[in-house]
Amino acid sequence: MDDSSPRSDVSGVPDAGAPPSHGHWKLIGPGIVAAATGVGAGDLVATLIAGSRFGYALLWAAVIGCIVKIALAEGSARYHLATGSTMLDGWRSLGRWTSWYFGIYIIIWGFVYGATAMSATALPLAALFPFLPLWAWAMISGLSCAAFVAFNRYEVFENTMKICIGVMFVIVVGVAILVGPNVGEAIAGLVPSIPEGSAFYTLGLIGGVGGTITMASYGYWVNAKGWRTPAWMGIMRLDNRVAYVVTGIFVISMLIVGAELLYTAQIALTSGDRGLLDLRAVLAERFGGTVATLFLVGFFATAISSILGVWNGVSLLFADFVRNMRGDTGSRVGLEKTPAFRFYLFWLTIPPMVLLYFGRPFLLVIIYGALGAFFMPFLALTLIWLLNSKRVPVEWRSGWLSNCLLGISALLFIVLSANEIVRLFSGG
Repeated sequence: MDDSSPRSDVSGVPDAGAPPSHGHWKLIGPGIVAAATGVGAGDLVATLIAGSRFGYALLWAAVIGCIVKIALAEGSARYHLATGSTMLDGWRSLGRWTSWYFGIYIIIWGFVYGATAMSATALPLAALFPFLPLWAWAMISGLSCAAFVAFNRYEVFENTMKICIGVMFVIVVGVAILVGPNVGEAIAGLVPSIPEGSAFYTLGLIGGVGGTITMASYGYWVNAKGWRTPAWMGIMRLDNRVAYVVTGIFVISMLIVGAELLYTAQIALTSGDRGLLDLRAVLAERFGGTVATLFLVGFFATAISSILGVWNGVSLLFADFVRNMRGDTGSRVGLEKTPAFRFYLFWLTIPPMVLLYFGRPFLLVIIYGALGAFFMPFLALTLIWLLNSKRVPVEWRSGWLSNCLLGISALLFIVLSANEIVRLFSGG
């Protein structure tokens, strides 16, 4: 029997015990889950548009963005492993205001995101199988993912996410190779520059792709894997870095597609998830129907992995939030078996279906956008606070490099959030 296989404690919750002395690469998983969840269809369009407008000039921003995400995810998981607590425990220790903010945010975010994610997943399905309307595919996607998350253990969930990111990676990197990257211009794009009119896209590439509320879920997935003690810190860091290197290659590939396929031909995309359907048409015209169909499969894998990751990871966050609000000081593991976890699965899936018919009400969009803009600065700043405090053993507190990267993240996300608030209330 493989000594790296997680065992279960008396409650049936995975406990991997002590880390093995070899075979660390075989253990990689939670980081892949976090990375696959964070890269959605909208992120792909944003990267494509950046490439289509500025060529390779913003390639450096995509690379820095991955480094920022490594620091944030590592900080979240390090807090879990070093303290035996969860992010919700840490936030609550900073004051009750954190619970009020997070509670309001996660309820509104889930309602709006549920409809958005289901619609994004329905787009490639409706294009591939047009015998059902978009809203029907959206409902089927949401219900299927909720059932999958509710009735499967973490191991099955993780393996499914690995398949999704594998499909995404092979197809997107394959398309990038097919369009033929200009290596000289790509290398030049690694030198930081901000072309006129590119400031918004630069910040978006650094802060947007792969960066959502699910970054705070990484520590919960680490625990679900059975990694519970500081002894797993090295393997967690390997897992996290590999995942975001893969994400970086994925994002760079999309930028190459935008630069080579769209920038050179001056083709504009529709904003939002539907922009990927525009790209499908361009691919069909240039490379034929088979490549276009394969791209839709990659589009679906990207969208469905975001649904599965959010349905699992953010439901874990909500279950832990409820545990904290109740003052429960008992076990912090097995959250996926709680009524709160199943309630949030319901909340992500059923109520948002109303929005599939009526669109997103303007006021709800404003509240959602305003609260959401503050989440990543909230995560970065509270991680700096927690990881430099007495809550964390001295040997696992942040060093200068971690503090530097988290500080840069915080500054970046504050600028992004200010831009988002201005855009929302100006109607831009």
